[in-house]
Amino acid sequence: MKFSIQRESFLEGIQKTLSIVEKKTTMPILNNVLIRAEKNKITIVATDREIGLVADYEAEILDKGDVTVSARKLYEMIREIEGDTVQFEANENQRVTLTSQKIIYKIPGLPADDFPSVADDRSELNFYKIKGQLIERLIRKTSFAMSADEMRKNLNGVFFETIDDGGKNKLRMIATDGHRLAMSNVDTGGTPFLQMEKGVIIPRKGLGEIRRLIEDAPEEIFIGVRQGMCIIRTDSTMLRVSLVDADYPDYKRVIPTEKGVLVQFDKDAILHALRRMSVISSERYSGVIIKLEKGRMVLESANPDVGEAKDEIEVDYHDKEFSVGYNVKYLIDAIEVIDEKTLIFEIGAGMKPGVIRPAEKDDYLCIVMPLKIQ
Repeated sequence: MKFSIQRESFLEGIQKTLSIVEKKTTMPILNNVLIRAEKNKITIVATDREIGLVADYEAEILDKGDVTVSARKLYEMIREIEGDTVQFEANENQRVTLTSQKIIYKIPGLPADDFPSVADDRSELNFYKIKGQLIERLIRKTSFAMSADEMRKNLNGVFFETIDDGGKNKLRMIATDGHRLAMSNVDTGGTPFLQMEKGVIIPRKGLGEIRRLIEDAPEEIFIGVRQGMCIIRTDSTMLRVSLVDADYPDYKRVIPTEKGVLVQFDKDAILHALRRMSVISSERYSGVIIKLEKGRMVLESANPDVGEAKDEIEVDYHDKEFSVGYNVKYLIDAIEVIDEKTLIFEIGAGMKPGVIRPAEKDDYLCIVMPLKIQ
């Protein structure tokens, strides 16, 4: 095989694969990308058997064929090349030669027949068009609450579903690690969209790849779900993500039904105060005590290894005084993703959870469990 391609396009294509290819694997070929040359394009394929990426790039094809080669080494070679175009050639022994201007790289490849199959469903599956920024918003407002415990695979991702909200078709994502739960909705505009019998769980790594693809994609993307797969498509790229085969907890049972104490904040004021508290926090000591008094909120944090901190902000509160403790990082995570300037913190009585949400919208909420105050 032999082709010539613009360096920037080739670099972009290989860079997209780096977070997918396996770094530690018993199958060395999973460290490789498959490159196929045909007609007037090359197709770059990467997979770790759970996630598959297929991307097309325009190229001048001199001799069609396919080969697999180390994704990391190929990326490093293309990155250091200074010419505008790269000539890529693979002989019958799968030895790859890259040339540009005076530089010549040679690298061994592996046969394409040994590479795991990644089905290209672009012409078969029913896809639904949506603005990529809507999916990105769902991910941004929920992914921080995913569990990092690999043993709890049903929580090591986000729950993705469609809902009918008073005749409006909406998409919803939920994430929880057992200590907090984040939920966000977006309106799809009332058009028929991705009907699913039940929600699906998108794993952590797959979610990261979806977000990366959307960030580099045009304004609109296409999405489809079938047979344990979530598939995202742009004009030139298809991403297949294997879904988690498990049941997600009934998140609706976690949402408090009893009203707590409502306190309204300026987002920036509370965020800066919490960040000042987090300066002295650590993995062992991450709590902040919130004391509500008439007209003000007092924040206190103590860490035997570092020291103490105390701050206060003005709030519109005139009820009885009380205190409650939370993980300061959880509160910061929940508040940072709110786009509006004003938020409501509904603080549960006793050890009941608190709820953080925008003051004027109902498209997001984060539930945070309190800490015991010593």
